[in-house]
Amino acid sequence: MARGDKSAYTDKQKRKAGYIEEGYEKRGVGHEEAERRAWATVNKESGGGNKSGSGRGVKDTHVSARKGGRIGGKAAAARPKSARAASARRAAATRKRRAARRVPGNKRGPR
Repeated sequence: MARGDKSAYTDKQKRKAGYIEEGYEKRGVGHEEAERRAWATVNKESGGGNKSGSGRGVKDTHVSARKGGRIGGKAAAARPKSARAASARRAAATRKRRAARRVPGNKRGPR
C-alpha cells in the first residue's frame, strides 16, 4: 500500500477524518494541514486502517475526543480584569486565613 493510500480505512474512519478536517478548517487551518491532522487523529484513535470485516481491526479509543481542557478558561477571559483581580484577592485572603489556623505537621489543617 502506497503512502497516502486510504483504501485500508473503513467508511466510518473516512467519515470521521472528514468531520475532523472540517473542524480544523473552520478554525482557520489550511486545507492540507487540516487533512494531515485529521488523519493523524483517526490513526491515534483507531490504530490505523481497519479494513471492514468480522474480527478485523481494533475498537476506537476516542482518546483525542477527550481533550476538553483546551477550550477551558473562556469564561474567566470574558470577565473584566477588575473582577478577576478581586477574585484573586479573595482567594489569597482565604489561603492566608487557613494557613494561620493550620496545625504544624498537618497538611490538611484543623478539622
